[in-house]
Amino acid sequence: MPLDITFTLSDRDLEKFKAIVVKARSTASDQQGKADIEKAAYKIVDVAMNMDLPDFIADRLLQLKTLLDMMKDTEWDLSEDDRERIISAMAYFADPIDLIPDHIPGIGFLDDAMFVEIIIRELRSELSAYGEFCRFREAEDSRLRDAGKNPEEDREQWLGQKRDELHAKIAATKSSDDEDFVFHIL
Repeated sequence: MPLDITFTLSDRDLEKFKAIVVKARSTASDQQGKADIEKAAYKIVDVAMNMDLPDFIADRLLQLKTLLDMMKDTEWDLSEDDRERIISAMAYFADPIDLIPDHIPGIGFLDDAMFVEIIIRELRSELSAYGEFCRFREAEDSRLRDAGKNPEEDREQWLGQKRDELHAKIAATKSSDDEDFVFHIL
């Protein structure tokens, strides 16, 4: 039988994460630093896929894969500002000093999972729009193939319209969003 456990990160708790992120963000100032952050995030995904972690930790760590996929998806055409925002949010994973050392069995990745949860909340509009974009792309590819058409024909046109619509939706959400998560206050 599953058990739900809920806890709230206090302002003091968030300040600890913030301090670590500020320190880690200095790593993201150049291309090598950005590459290191991305590599660290992929390592976390690999750990989640290949280690016997508690489900509540593994499930959150695997959510990083969607962010990484979104950054690599050339058809999604992520803006440089949004790419920087995501890399900056993932800077925590490149810092070798965790709140909870990763080598502690069972809970070593708990702080990483909590941080992923914060990132997912911060980037929920982007993730939701990207998920909608991927579902649309897959459905449209299938629809065109089933109709005997080549999905590559006019691909940029039909994808571009949906992408522009979703990017506008993200921009509108950002401007009306007044929640104060860690990345807003940095």
